[in-house]
Amino acid sequence: MSYLLPRNKKFLSFITRQYPILKTLINPDPHLPHPCPILLTSHYATQSSKFPEYEMPTVTWGVIQGKKEKLINRVKVCDHLKTLGVITDELETIELPSTLEVISERLEFLHKLGLTIDDVNEYPLMLGCSVRKNLIPVLAYLEKIGISRSKLGEFVKNYPQVLHASVVVELAPVVKFLRGLDVEKQDLGYVLMKYPELLGFKLEGTMSTSVAYLVSIGVSPRDIGPMVTQYPYLLGMRVGTMIKPLVDYLISIGLPKKIVARMLEKRAYVIGYSLEETVKPNVECLISFGVRREMLPLVIAQYPQILGLPVKAKMSTQQYFFSLKLKVDPEGFARVVEKMPQVVSLKQNVIMKPVEFLLGRGFRVEDVARMVVRCPQILCSRVELMKNGYYFYKTEMGRPMKELVEYPEYFTYGLESRIKPRYQKLQGKGIRSSLNWFLNCSDQRFEERLEGNFIDVDSEGPVFEMGGKLDMPGGVGGEVVSDEDDDESDDDEVLYRRTLTL
Repeated sequence: MSYLLPRNKKFLSFITRQYPILKTLINPDPHLPHPCPILLTSHYATQSSKFPEYEMPTVTWGVIQGKKEKLINRVKVCDHLKTLGVITDELETIELPSTLEVISERLEFLHKLGLTIDDVNEYPLMLGCSVRKNLIPVLAYLEKIGISRSKLGEFVKNYPQVLHASVVVELAPVVKFLRGLDVEKQDLGYVLMKYPELLGFKLEGTMSTSVAYLVSIGVSPRDIGPMVTQYPYLLGMRVGTMIKPLVDYLISIGLPKKIVARMLEKRAYVIGYSLEETVKPNVECLISFGVRREMLPLVIAQYPQILGLPVKAKMSTQQYFFSLKLKVDPEGFARVVEKMPQVVSLKQNVIMKPVEFLLGRGFRVEDVARMVVRCPQILCSRVELMKNGYYFYKTEMGRPMKELVEYPEYFTYGLESRIKPRYQKLQGKGIRSSLNWFLNCSDQRFEERLEGNFIDVDSEGPVFEMGGKLDMPGGVGGEVVSDEDDDESDDDEVLYRRTLTL
């Protein structure tokens, strides 16, 4: 290794004054071809700013590369990138490979991953990532935790910052945290594909805070995992500005905290609805269409998605349709929404099938309107099952049609599971009763009624549980109303049905 020592008397005099011991080591005679090369390297390195053409390594040995050579190579690399269409403005602050071979290798690797030059220009800092030190370890880990190789390119496009992450220090702790929340191992890939930014979060920050708050309002800890799987964005939402204000508002309009907790367990994405832009305007819209304030908690508990729908447009369309086709006035439509808010998303061709069936059996339009307002659940009953129930009613029970107008809930019960066996028991006892009296009760209560242990009055129609799909009473007597429109994401719905049991 050779050292370049400037042949300058003033410099040598300065050095020997500062370090007298060097007088015995340095020959100050300028006529000597090469001064003694024994010079403290560390001191020379500190003076490199006086000699910008060279830099001395402090802890490594090897070939010393000059600044000019580095600059020349960097210019070559940048020129090469520009010819490929890469915008290099943001690359000035990062270290790039010193040779064209290395930068070409990185570009080829990214290309095989599925990234284009446009993707690189979206986040050019990825060119500062080493193939062996950054790209391969990170991508191998992502594949290991469930992101398929075919989707790695898409993942990197959505969250290119992951290429800079340390597997051990940054990625693995987040995955461990998710597993600790009871996110199933087979769902990790889905969760991270949906919200890749989770890998950049600090565990002691927003994620832990949002989980702690949800548990504090009554969400079961064992349901946090399914909630995260369904709607991972909740881990990135601030409690004070997003989650808590929404919860407080729902409680303020009459929903008990326990019901809010159950609602969020089943429909975690409700947390993502904007309070000011969506939730409050939708609540006010429901009131403007005639839904009573005291009924709002029941409406929201039955169909939480109504808080995030374009309610005004849907309500206007359905109200006009009910008025035109079913002869249901606006007040009656409001009562329908109170009893079955899913009707705002029910397709009109689905609604018309049971209506046309009833009209075809001789019910007047006015009677059908009364039936719909009393029991809107008949609008989503399967016509085939309605036919069977109606045939049994006319041929076996021989009752007048007026009773069906008064108690349309009859069509929501299963013929084989409830109507037929209970009617036969009534016949055996010689008892004649209203449809409501023998259908709208549990099996135990029906047996008690048969024994005459007590007399009770008819109660209102069947109670429909909140949330989920709307199942007709009896388990076999009706079709279902989907929570989402038919054109919603199938993947999300399939995974949701797998992770949550309503």
